[in-house]
Amino acid sequence: MRTTKASTRGSTISGQRRALARGTLWLIGGLWLAAPCLTACEKEYRPVSAFDYSEKAKRDYEAAMDDFDSKNWEAARQKLAEVKRNYGYSRYARLAELRLADADYEQDKFAEATAGYKAFVHDYPNDPEIPYARYKVTMTQYDAVSASFLLPPLEERDLAYVNDAHTSIRGFLNDYPNSEHAPQLAYMQSVVTGLLARHELYVARFYLSRDKFPAAVARIQYSLRTYPNSGLEPEGLVLLAEVYLKTKERAKARSVLELVLTRYPASPFAVPAKNFLDRLDVQGKQG
Repeated sequence: MRTTKASTRGSTISGQRRALARGTLWLIGGLWLAAPCLTACEKEYRPVSAFDYSEKAKRDYEAAMDDFDSKNWEAARQKLAEVKRNYGYSRYARLAELRLADADYEQDKFAEATAGYKAFVHDYPNDPEIPYARYKVTMTQYDAVSASFLLPPLEERDLAYVNDAHTSIRGFLNDYPNSEHAPQLAYMQSVVTGLLARHELYVARFYLSRDKFPAAVARIQYSLRTYPNSGLEPEGLVLLAEVYLKTKERAKARSVLELVLTRYPASPFAVPAKNFLDRLDVQGKQG
């Protein structure tokens, strides 16, 4: 009986040891099978280094620029938008934003391009590309003005976009007088200034034709004061003298006409100025 109990106890212990051994083998096997998963997970969630992040942003940006340079606008826009979205902390995200505006400009979408450049200037005021973005604002607005030459006559149009171009060009020249673009922008400024001055003189003639003399004088003086160097100063002064002659303010008319002959003797408007002065002389002798 004693031998039987010992044998039973020995069998129980041996069974426990075998079960423990099997459990250990299962655990080791499970860990071995799980090892590739753990390794893969580590690789999947491994933090991306700053260098890798920048390199990926650069690579994707350059891929977008390949389409941009090929004028494949749809593909370029899609890839640039992805760079902007995926690499928001990268320098290339800002460059992508500028190139999106450039893509609009290249397709003559001047309103959209202007909005894009202005948004860049607003959002990143200290970015080194700000001068470029501001220059492109002037270009988009000026080109919109140029495109409008095919529209109805100047006096029949809303000149808000011409005013915008005038303001942007003047602001750029004030802030970057030594820019390589300064000569080009100075010419553009003279064009839009002339358009705005011409419109004021048109309105003044409209008032003069309806004997609204104070309104005519106000528009002429506004043009001369607000748009200096427009090239229309002699024309504006002669028109002002004509209004004064209509209102019988002969002293004012004479002063303005003499100013035309003194300052602008080579202007075609020196001829009517001289004729008006001769008429005043005749009236003075008669009266």
